[in-house]
This record gives sequence, C-alpha cells and structure tokens, in this order.
Amino acid sequence: MTAESDPAARISRGRSHEEAQFPAVAAAPSLPEWYPDLLAAVSDHVTAGRRRAVAAMNAGMVATYWAIGRAILNRQDQQGWGAKVIDRLSTDLRERFPDARGYSPRNLKYMRAFAAAWPEEAIVQRTAALLPWRQHQVLLDKLPDATSRLWYADEAVRQGWSRDVLAQQIAGRLHERSGRAISNFAVTLSPADSDMAQEATRDPYLFDFVGIADSRRERDLEAGLIEHMEKFLLELGQGFAFVGRQVHLEIGDQDFYADLLFYHLRLRAFVVIELKATDFEPGYLGQLGMYMAAVDDLLAHVDDKPSIGLLLCRTKNNVVAEYALRGSKMPIGIAEWATTVTTALTEELTSSLPSIEDIEAELSSKHDV
Repeated sequence: MTAESDPAARISRGRSHEEAQFPAVAAAPSLPEWYPDLLAAVSDHVTAGRRRAVAAMNAGMVATYWAIGRAILNRQDQQGWGAKVIDRLSTDLRERFPDARGYSPRNLKYMRAFAAAWPEEAIVQRTAALLPWRQHQVLLDKLPDATSRLWYADEAVRQGWSRDVLAQQIAGRLHERSGRAISNFAVTLSPADSDMAQEATRDPYLFDFVGIADSRRERDLEAGLIEHMEKFLLELGQGFAFVGRQVHLEIGDQDFYADLLFYHLRLRAFVVIELKATDFEPGYLGQLGMYMAAVDDLLAHVDDKPSIGLLLCRTKNNVVAEYALRGSKMPIGIAEWATTVTTALTEELTSSLPSIEDIEAELSSKHDV
C-alpha cells in the first residue's frame, strides 16, 4: 500500500499540517461612526496635556533658577565675596545632586545675572517663565537695559522665536524699527485693524540677507527677497503668507504686474508690496493704489477685507510722505529698506553695534550649520 493510499498516513500528514497553522485572528469589532471623532478629541487632549507639562516644567526650572540667583545675590550683598564661592557652590551642588544638570559655575553666574535683571518676581512669573532658559541667556548677553529686554521677551513669547531668531532680531535692532512706517491706517482702517497693521510694519526694513551688489536695480532686490523667502518672511513679521511675485493684473485690457503679493492671516487682507530703489515720490502711491483696487476686484474673496499697500523705498522724506498720504483713501504704509543695520540707526547708536563684517560672519556660519 502506498503512502498516498494509506488513510493513517493521510491523517497524520493532515494533523501535522494543521498543527503548523497559525490561529485565525479574530475580526475587529465593529465601531460606531462617531469613533474617529472621539479618537481625534482624545488625541488633542493628550497633545495639549503634553504641551502644558513641558510649559510647566520650563516655568518651574526658570523660577528655580531665579530663586537660586536671588539667594546668591542676597548673600553677596550682605557678605561680599568673590567667584571662588560660586565655584565651590557648583561643586557641592553637583555632588549632592549627581543626576542634575545646569549647575556649572557659568550657569550659576547666569542665574545671578538673571535675578538682577528681573528683580520683580511677578514679572518673572508672568513673562520670563514662558521663555526657555537659553533665550534668557541671549537676553542677558545682548541687552543691557530692562525696557528692551522686556520688549524682546514679550515678542519672543508672542511669536515663538527660537534662540537664534531672537539673537538675530536683537542684532537687527527690531525694537527701534517695529511699527515705525508712515501710514494712514488710523483714518482708513478700523481701530483694531489699524493698530494691528501699524504694528506689522517696520521702518526701515532690513534686507541684509539679500547681498545685492547694485541696490539701484529693483528686480535684483526682488529676486534676492524671493531667493531668501524664509528670512524675508521673518523680517516682515508674524502673519504674512506669500502669494506671488510679479502678479499679473489685467486692467482695462492692459497688463500690469504687482511686485510682491502677500496675504495677512490675522488682518484677513491681501498686502500689496511695491519695491522702489529710489527716493520716495508721491506718484508711486497712485500706482500702488491701482494695484490694490485691482487685487480687491480680481483676487480677493467676498469675505476678505480691503487690501493694504506697503511701499518700500530706498529713502524718503517723512514730511513729503505724510502729505502724500493725506490724499489717499486706501490704507498704505511707506517705509525705507536697508541692506545693513547701521544705515537704519542714528550715529550715537551705531557705535554700540557689532560691525557688518561680524554680522555677516555670524549669519554665514549659521547658514553653513
């Protein structure tokens, strides 16, 4: 009898085959239609909880560092002692808390400077606690006065700046340029939109990242801004979204091209930017106003607010610019642009700033990294 015709062999072979099989996976139970919504809601709660935990941990660390710095300051004021005490304190802390980090002599000195820079605990809890410690080190290193330090701290929290971006904005003296454009927003926009639009302006705009050799060529400037769009958006400020360059506008069977078009997410309006490599001329406002009207008719959604214009010139006479804006019923801001930080500031301030070579070397090294 062959193995194929032997019933016992077939049973044995079938039994071995069955033993080698994996058990069948039970079918997933049927879920109600609302389950994806439940999963999304729970996921949002988990994400928000993690963010709160990180924020609470950071706030606790900053508060601890401030208390340590205050204790060091109080003892130093009472007793008077040198750096050797901080060195010994660092060694003893690391021996007592071997798993803890952040208690090097250098960081303890930062804590002392931090407590001296923020003497009021209420401000520390309200503003300083929202910033990571590395941002505080930048504020302490770069800014000598409390007013500017608080301004940059508030902006860093509001706009979510990283440590490098914070350092870059300080180097560009943003607090001296922010909201300084000449405009007619107060009489052409609602009070809330007027304040927001004015706050979003700069004067001058700092285009040091462009690196153009001939600043008289507007197209070269425009191309440089597009090439470095990420830095351009950072200079424009929070809320700007890029729409297009040389945006085609057909008006009365004629072709026109707006230099740069953005959309401001908070203002809910298009922002038309015209670049000029010359001194401001009142006639520029007519061209910009026509582009704004065309954008409103051809591109804007029915729910969008009227477009805002921003005219960036190489230089301007403020009195002439103010008079020119009086005759315009469209919301327009006029500002200068500069390729180096020193051209934007008064002579008494430039001496305290790093040289252009230093800034370019720093930006170049960060780009390489």
